[in-house]
Order: sequence, then structure tokens, then C-alpha cells
Amino acid sequence: MTASADVAPGAAVDEDRVQEFLERVIADSGAAVAGLCTSLGDRLGLYRAMAGAGPLTSVQLAARTGLVERYVREWLTAQVAGEYVSYAPGTDTYLLPDEHAAVLADPDLPTYAAGFSTVLQAIYATEDVLVEAFRTGEGVGWEDHGNALFAGTAQFFRPGYAAALVPEWLTALDGVVEKLERGARVADVGCGYGYSTTLMAQAFPRSRFEGFDFHRPSIEAARGIAAERGLDDRVSFQVATAQDFPGEDFDLITFFDCLHDTGDPGGALHHAEQALADGGTCMVVEPNASANAQENVNPVGRALTASSVAICLPSALAQHGPQALGNHAGEEVLRQLADEAGLHHWRLAAQSLVNRVYAVGR
Repeated sequence: MTASADVAPGAAVDEDRVQEFLERVIADSGAAVAGLCTSLGDRLGLYRAMAGAGPLTSVQLAARTGLVERYVREWLTAQVAGEYVSYAPGTDTYLLPDEHAAVLADPDLPTYAAGFSTVLQAIYATEDVLVEAFRTGEGVGWEDHGNALFAGTAQFFRPGYAAALVPEWLTALDGVVEKLERGARVADVGCGYGYSTTLMAQAFPRSRFEGFDFHRPSIEAARGIAAERGLDDRVSFQVATAQDFPGEDFDLITFFDCLHDTGDPGGALHHAEQALADGGTCMVVEPNASANAQENVNPVGRALTASSVAICLPSALAQHGPQALGNHAGEEVLRQLADEAGLHHWRLAAQSLVNRVYAVGR
């Protein structure tokens, strides 16, 4: 074993630094356990019941949600410890601040982030499978995870897409909005539950949208969501991979946070190049993480790279393709793959806290 640069063999350990790091690991462990409480609060409607309600006792919150008071009280105590909820001992009441409600209670707000906690159910449940994958090099397919992964992923990305996709990202693509307003043909590759597809379809009623994903349960969910929103006249969904989705002459082909999950991202881009209409555009949306590990030393980078360990890289390896990128391969790798696929024009069009958006074309 090679000694680190900071601790030479036989050197005295800095006990203060040990204690500092111990406290950090304990804090991280507490946050990991608290994620379950966040998921429970989201799934059971506790945050929604507290939003805008003012101070509530545990009895009142239990009555509002139809839950058992003793469990609700225990949950509230944990929320106070994490400073998600405030407590007034004089009245024995609990308050969800409006600013916290904007993040935890309303899935339609762009700041909603509780959906990611649902993903935790799936990734913790597959820990044993991941242990074996580390030893064998085999993948863990998207479909090998529980339903919480599919629903949670859709929940997590939906608010950001709703806030930025139409007003910011599409407008950053040269001439694309004008085509969509006139009537264009769009392929949404790796569409999952189809939130990205339906958002575009709602904004541009003259265009036609086709969503593709290799995961049949997600396609079925997408069809149901589109039907609920009355978009069947301009939206369709099919089971297909990024390398073989049907159709041609698409004016716009989108990849929302999925290109890095494929086992053959170069093949996916090559297929997209073949399916584009003359003058068509690809929009590649990827996580805002860097190929430089040091640049990911921040909360977003930490969440994204950890997700890549548990979800993205194993999913790509399970497809037995030529390349498994992980979600932080970096812009240069993606640009090179696009260039090799015949997509020589590459531009960073927009970015957010979580995503980078690339405009790509011939």
C-alpha cells in the first residue's frame, strides 16, 4: 500500500483532523438516514399538509393526513433536528417555513427537490448487486432497480425541465423555436416518463413529438401522462433504444440526461445524425459535472458523481456496448463522440445548477 502525501509511514496522526473528519462522516450518515424521512414526508403528503398551514401540533398534522399521531410526532422530531421544520415549545407546534415548502411540498415548482429522496429507495436496495458488480465488472441494468428509481428520477428532473426547457434551453438553440412554432417533427430519445416530451408538446401544438425509451414500464407511464394531459393528438411513445429508434427527417432530436447512460453513446449520436432532417438540431442535455474530479468538490458534483457510481455507469455497462461514460465524462469526450458521428457543430447553449445543454448539428 502506498502512503498518502499527507501521512508518511510512522508519522503521528493529527487527532484534531481525525475528529473533524469523524464529525463530518457522522453528519453525512445522519443526512443519509434523514433522506428516508424526507421520502416519507413526500410520499405521505406531510410536507404538502404543512405547506401554508401555519403552526400545527402533531395531533393536527396527523388529522390532516390521516396518519397515526405517534409516528407523525417522531417524524416531526427528526425534521426539527434537520432544521427542515421549526418547533415552538411554548405551543408545542411545528412550522414548515414557506421557503422550505417551495423545495419540499409542491412538485410543480421549479425549486422542488424532494423527488430525489425517492431514488434512495432503489439504490440502497441494489447495494448487494452493486457489490458483486464491482467484483465482476458486470453491469446493473436500469430495469434491475426498483420502481422507485424510475419514478424518483422523473420527479427529480421534472421541475428543472419545467422551469428551463421551453423558456431558456430551446430558445438558446438557433432557429429551433421558430420551427417548433411552425410545426416540426421531434424525437425525444431516452424520454423516461415523458415529462420533457409533454412539456414541449404543450408549448408547441403545431409540432409532433415522438418519445423513445428502452424501458417499457417507463414508456407505459409516459403514455398515461400524455393521455391525462390531452396530448394524444401530437405525442406518441415507443419502446426503442438510442441506437435504433425509428423515423427520419427529425427537425429536433433531444437527449435529456440519458446519453451517458447508454452502452454506445457514439452509436446513439451516429443514429441521431442519420435521423436528422437537413438543418436539424440535436439538443444534448447532460449533468453539470466535470471530468476533473477536483471540480466536483461541491454539493451538486457530489450528488451527481455518487449517482453515477450507483446508477449511470452500471446501467451503461449492463448494455455491453463499446463505451461506458458515467455521468461526468466531460464536454471534450462528448464533443469528440459527436464529431466522429458526423455532428461537427457543437456549442454550449445553456446551463443550470444541475445541467449543461449542448446544441449539436452537422
